Amino acid sequence: MAKNTSNGDHQTTTKPPPLPSPLRFSKFFQSNMRILVTGGAGFIGSHLVDKLMENEKNEVIVADNYFTGSKDNLRKWIGHPRFELIRHDVTEPLLIEVDQIYHLACPASPIFYKYNPVKTIKTNVIGTLNMLGLAKRVGARILLTSTSEVYGDPLVHPQPESYWGNVNPIGVRSCYDEGKRVAETLMFDYHRQHGIEIRIARIFNTYGPRMNIDDGRVVSNFIAQAIRDEPLTVQLPGTQTRSFCYVSDMVDGLIRLMEGENTGPINIGNPGEFTMLELAETVKELINPEVEIKTVENTPDDPRQRKPDITKAKELLGWEPKIKLRDGLPRMEEDFRQRLGVPRKKICC
Repeated sequence: MAKNTSNGDHQTTTKPPPLPSPLRFSKFFQSNMRILVTGGAGFIGSHLVDKLMENEKNEVIVADNYFTGSKDNLRKWIGHPRFELIRHDVTEPLLIEVDQIYHLACPASPIFYKYNPVKTIKTNVIGTLNMLGLAKRVGARILLTSTSEVYGDPLVHPQPESYWGNVNPIGVRSCYDEGKRVAETLMFDYHRQHGIEIRIARIFNTYGPRMNIDDGRVVSNFIAQAIRDEPLTVQLPGTQTRSFCYVSDMVDGLIRLMEGENTGPINIGNPGEFTMLELAETVKELINPEVEIKTVENTPDDPRQRKPDITKAKELLGWEPKIKLRDGLPRMEEDFRQRLGVPRKKICC
C-alpha cells in the first residue's frame, strides 16, 4: 500500500501509484527523464526549463498557450534535440508520454487573471483535471504550483501550511484564489483515489528577469516606473506587506519538492517581509533616486500581510532562499532596461 508522506491530516492512499510504460524497465532501453512543463513559456516556467535543461538526462516538453508567456523566454532552447515546444491550452486534454509534470499554467498577475476570470478558473480547475488525467494514464508524478493566495487576507501571521485561509469566495480575485484552492483539492482527491504521486508548492511573491513589464505586480511596476522616470505608485495604505523570492531560489525549491518524498503542500517563498513603502524606497535608492513616491487607491481584497512560514521547506527539502532583495532587484533592472531600450544614465563628473 502506498502511503501519503505529507505531515498534514490526510488519509492514507488506498492505491499504489500507476506504473509507467513497461519500456521503462527494459534493460536495453536507457531513456531520459521526460518532463512536461505547462506554462513553461512564462516567467517562472521558463527559468524552470533553463534549470531542467542543464541536466543532460532530461527531455523537456513545454505546453503553453502564450496568454501571458512568450516564445522569446525559451528562444535559446528552440531547436535543441532534448527540447520540444507545443502551443496548447491546458483546458483541452493533452495526450503525451511523460514521467514528470510541472503544472504551472495559469495567469498569476491580477491584471491578467481578472481580464478573463472565467478562463482563469477554467484553467485552474479543468486544466488541473486534464493534467491529473494525464498523470493517471501514464504514471507520472505531478507538481502543482499553488499560491500564497490560498491564504487570502490572512488572520494568522506568518502563514503555515496548516492555516486554512481567509478567502472571499465571490470577490474579483476569487477566480484565482478559489481556483487554486480547488486545484489543491483535486490533487489530493486523485492522490487518495487513484494513487497519483502528487507534489503541491504554495509559492509566494516571486520576482526576477522575464517578468512581464506591465503586469501590474508591485516589483515589476516599481522597476518599470523608476526606469521610465515615472513616480512610484504605492497603493494605500502602503503598510501592507509582501515577501519577495528571487526566481532562481523559487526554481530550486520546486525541483527539490518534485524530487523529494513529500506531497506537500509546502510554502516556498522568502520570509523577508517588506511594506510597500519600504519596497518603493529600496527601488528608488537602487535604481533612480530622483523619482518621487506617490500613493494611489488600493484594489479590492488586497491582502494586508503576506509572509511564508518556511519551517517545512527547511526541514523536509533542506531549502531556504539565498538571494536578498537588494541583490535581486539590480538583476531584474538590467533585464528591464534591455527590453525597454533604456540605458543606464551616465553619471557626469
